[in-house]
Amino acid sequence: MYSNDKSPSSAQTKLMGSYFNNANNGKKWSTLEHKGPFFPPEYEPLPSNVCFVYNGKSIKLSLAAEEVATFYAKMLDHEYTTKSVFQENFFNDWREEMTEEEREQINKLSKCDFSHMAKYFLEKTEEKKAMTKEQKQVLKEENNRLTEEYGFCLLDGHKEKIGNFRVEPPGLFRGRGEHPKMGKLKKRILPEDITINCSKDSKIPEAPKGHRWRKVQHDDTVTWLASWVENVQGNLKYIMLNPSSKLKGEKDWQKYEVARKLKLKVETIRRLYREDWKNREMKIRQRGVALYFIDKLALRAGNEKEEGETADTVGCCSLRVEHITLHEEKGGQEFVVEFDFLGKDSIRYYNEVPVESRVFRNLKLFMENKDPEDDLFDRINTIYLNKHLNQSMPGLTAKVFRTFNASTTLQDQLNKLTTADMTLEEKLLSYNRANRAVAILCNHQRAAPKTFEKSMQNMLDKIAQKQQQLDVAKMELKEAKKEHKKAGTERTRKLVEKKEAAVKRLEEQLKKLQLQMTDREENKVIALGTSKLNYLDPRISVAWCKKFNVPIEKIYNKTQRDKFAWAIDMTEEDFQF
Repeated sequence: MYSNDKSPSSAQTKLMGSYFNNANNGKKWSTLEHKGPFFPPEYEPLPSNVCFVYNGKSIKLSLAAEEVATFYAKMLDHEYTTKSVFQENFFNDWREEMTEEEREQINKLSKCDFSHMAKYFLEKTEEKKAMTKEQKQVLKEENNRLTEEYGFCLLDGHKEKIGNFRVEPPGLFRGRGEHPKMGKLKKRILPEDITINCSKDSKIPEAPKGHRWRKVQHDDTVTWLASWVENVQGNLKYIMLNPSSKLKGEKDWQKYEVARKLKLKVETIRRLYREDWKNREMKIRQRGVALYFIDKLALRAGNEKEEGETADTVGCCSLRVEHITLHEEKGGQEFVVEFDFLGKDSIRYYNEVPVESRVFRNLKLFMENKDPEDDLFDRINTIYLNKHLNQSMPGLTAKVFRTFNASTTLQDQLNKLTTADMTLEEKLLSYNRANRAVAILCNHQRAAPKTFEKSMQNMLDKIAQKQQQLDVAKMELKEAKKEHKKAGTERTRKLVEKKEAAVKRLEEQLKKLQLQMTDREENKVIALGTSKLNYLDPRISVAWCKKFNVPIEKIYNKTQRDKFAWAIDMTEEDFQF
């Protein structure tokens, strides 16, 4: 997992520093002007012929109740609406939007019939698909007009693109994994909920007619333009600059530079936390074991949450006794720790890890005389841990270990898996395998796509078809060689060459399809995007592409290339994380 490559080059650091021209002591901008966010349209009532049915009877709902009902109707064919947690949360929140009379009438979700609404929205979707080229062009032009008006800001006199200028419309919260709040109502965001950030001397954005902003502020140490609190989890949401902006790029670069600097300190930090395992003070021992897990397993540190505030998700510092099981021996290995808990976004983390004997003995000690629901690391928290790390190296937090280990893993895997004589498809498979090793390390999972089985069958059909074509081509080559042996003419020689070229071409095409199928199968339940965009230094990928002549477009799409423009512009093929 860990790299012994040379330390980050001061010349590279200086070069990137000049690229971003950063020397302003926390100040991000001098002037910032923008139009504010664009709000979704008001709710349009359903036509009178589209009805909601309860217990066999058609009911005309109030506007607020009807709008929330349409959110459920639009998801009727989705697996979410089959889950009891989703149903219960939706129904409770929906009833809050009803009139008193509606609440008396509608008291069981099982008696609700949303099928007429669902059919109406399905027809609307089909209408949109069937739009003429001219109609689509009108929509495109309107979107372009809105983007031009709301999608850019003036930052220090330069026109910069905004990441997402649209306020999210109301709907039903989905969450990831088995989130306990799935199905809850995401309420409509109003101007009165929004804080605007701009420079003092700029033209303050106008709130929509009849409304006013919650607050207008002028904070030049942050890069967001507008913010609000969403109602389901109480999280702050922001309108930010586009990832391709220099400010965003600078923040990314700084993040990866801190992770690279950790290379210089990591062996000392590891030696110190190993010494902590035998410290007489329990707090120090717990700190040492927690840092070992954060380093070895790339666990998130975990943050304390208020009781019942959100899903029962944990990180390293908030692990409970019930989340681990100790095995003196398991599967032929000694001192195995079995982890089983819900991590970020309610994604299950399950892992069986052999650990050093002193770590194992310490865990036994931490668990003594505790109930299953008690904290495993009851003497420490994330704030304490990060404060300790910052003393070891300025800017070091538990999260930096995750970035460091993810990027180091990618670098090591790419060095190990790639050779210059590979075909482009083989190189791409190697890259995805390296990326997959990182995603597994960071527990970036996803559900298998709905269309997975169908797309795999299509791929199998293509492979079978290509194999058939290859078999025919080989037979034809055999016949051509026979004929050339008999006749020995220029015509028969050329025919043999032509048939050989056809066989070679079909073999390459078949191999390409087989590699694609292998890649798709291996990626079935692994999410590669999160680590690629957030934990992997893009310079590793750019340098790899340049070294092995892989088009950068094969690794990063247009949006991602814009986000990592700084890395693409400045990285040479000899870069090593």
